Amino acid sequence: MNEQIKIILDEIQKVIIGKQDVIEKLLMSIFAKGHILLDDVPGVGKTSMALAISRALGLQYRRIQFTPDVLPSDITGFSIYNKNSGAFDYMPGVVNNANILLGDEINRTSSKTQSALLEAMEEGQVTVDGKTHPLQEPFIVIATQNNVGTAGTQLLPYAQLDRFLIRLSVGYPDFNSQMEIIRDRQKINPLDKIKQVCSKDDVLRIQSGVNEIEVKDSILAYITQIVIASRNNPMIELGISPRGAIFICRMAKAHAYLMGRNHVVPDDVQSVLGDVCAHRIILSQRAKMQQITTDHVLKKILEGVKVPNGVM
Repeated sequence: MNEQIKIILDEIQKVIIGKQDVIEKLLMSIFAKGHILLDDVPGVGKTSMALAISRALGLQYRRIQFTPDVLPSDITGFSIYNKNSGAFDYMPGVVNNANILLGDEINRTSSKTQSALLEAMEEGQVTVDGKTHPLQEPFIVIATQNNVGTAGTQLLPYAQLDRFLIRLSVGYPDFNSQMEIIRDRQKINPLDKIKQVCSKDDVLRIQSGVNEIEVKDSILAYITQIVIASRNNPMIELGISPRGAIFICRMAKAHAYLMGRNHVVPDDVQSVLGDVCAHRIILSQRAKMQQITTDHVLKKILEGVKVPNGVM
């Protein structure tokens, strides 16, 4: 594993115990310049994880609690009349001056407010009253949604789900990890132990390094075959989109970087496929009736696509 990444992981695991795999995927998504959807039950550490990562990476952290009364202008900012100058002044929204934005319980706000995030997530900018305001780099959205207690929630539309590079579930800790979590929080807040081991400039350099990872045509063909197989699978009503194919490649490059390689191998693609694509696929009615899961379908697709030779 890349030595710098190992130092970052060790720091974050002072707070998030027993979830190295999830932390690695979060870091990979950040380094691939992708947004993250954490879909899980309350109380498993989603907010703590986002805060720990931002502190360890030295990134500006902001948080918004999504509720039904949150307005699009709370996200993008708004213009207000200045009687002294006779002009309208721009008042920044929550996306401004943030490197990591935690959107807590995004499914509890209106679809109009959800969609206000789209331009910021896709373009790295917001437009208010015809004026464009660029956001800081890096800019990453970590959105959470709870799948328990659906009263008053608004499901994310597919077009917005497709904007997230990965969807993750943190899950409950095992017995030993749960014991350690309880023990650590008897007298202190473990977040206070987090030290900055990286800077914003370091993150930008890592993002640039990920972008430079080599992807041979044989790997591109492998990704393309997987994507096309998803579109032709009888168990799938809506397959992986072209954006999804690009995201597979980006996330595979980030995985290769984490592993200390300068090129992508088939294992990188296989390792990230489920997290990148499970929320982009809509299963057919036949699959739902047979209680077949998206993960099962993706596994079968991987088994049916020939792995390229000579890429190590």
